[in-house]
Amino acid sequence: MPNNNTKWVYLLILSVIWGTSFILIKKGLLGLTPYQLGALRTFFTGLFLFSVGFNRIKTIKKKDWKWIIIYGFLGSFIPAFLFAIAETEIDSAVVSVLNSLVPLNTVLMGLAVFKITSTKRQILGVIIGFVGTSILILKGAELNPNQNYLFAGFVIVSTVMYAANVNIIKRYLQDVKPLTIAVGNYVPIIIPALAILFFTDFFSAENFSASLFRTSILYVIVLSLFGTALAKVLFNKLVQLSTPVFASSVTYIMPIVALSWGLLDGEKFTLIQGFATLIILIGVWLANKKKQPVSRSQEKTKYN
Repeated sequence: MPNNNTKWVYLLILSVIWGTSFILIKKGLLGLTPYQLGALRTFFTGLFLFSVGFNRIKTIKKKDWKWIIIYGFLGSFIPAFLFAIAETEIDSAVVSVLNSLVPLNTVLMGLAVFKITSTKRQILGVIIGFVGTSILILKGAELNPNQNYLFAGFVIVSTVMYAANVNIIKRYLQDVKPLTIAVGNYVPIIIPALAILFFTDFFSAENFSASLFRTSILYVIVLSLFGTALAKVLFNKLVQLSTPVFASSVTYIMPIVALSWGLLDGEKFTLIQGFATLIILIGVWLANKKKQPVSRSQEKTKYN
């Protein structure tokens, strides 16, 4: 089916974009504080989205605004800061691995809160993928004993927020255009982001005189345009095309991309981590493998 092929294309594109985002955050933190990076990322993304879809705001129905505002804070504003804070202590590749908790949280939250059912195969696929993720985390901790893994809590909180967002889109915003959702959710958060930039002395002349500061801003611009603005539109479309579990499984492939960037940036990568990525891919495939339809002849045999 064309729709089935399309969702895989979206999944792979998002994996590359979001997998690259972690190294961009790492580079951005060389000249910016995590609060400046999170706020700047939010501000630039808002500007990009408003420039291409500001007229979409008036099409948002009154009943949808509540969920779009919640989406904005849970899926855009707060995680932008939490991921930046986490990467001050943990490698970018490890943070991307921790982000793989999103599908597990999506299934659990979908069942418990949003009453969105998942099949046994989906749940098994998520568990297998999580096993692969756990191996990556343990190996990362072994290779980097000096890193403060308490900061992993910031990433875990973000995964819960992302899981809530995936279910909100599927449950309450299914009929809203992906670009409209992306533009609308930045309406309530762009001003707070600007305020944070002001109170963290981002606009001081001393900052802009430093070349590292200016270079970090360029990394954040790329991160905002591709890793946030474009990715959000693609992700919203993916959720509507598929299921919450399938859409959130992008976080299983992202670590492969992030680990590749980390390797190029001098981070370590072992054969065990390679084996773990294979487990993750098996989990993604299993979670999204459709049950084969039963033919009439098979059905006759079954009931004879």
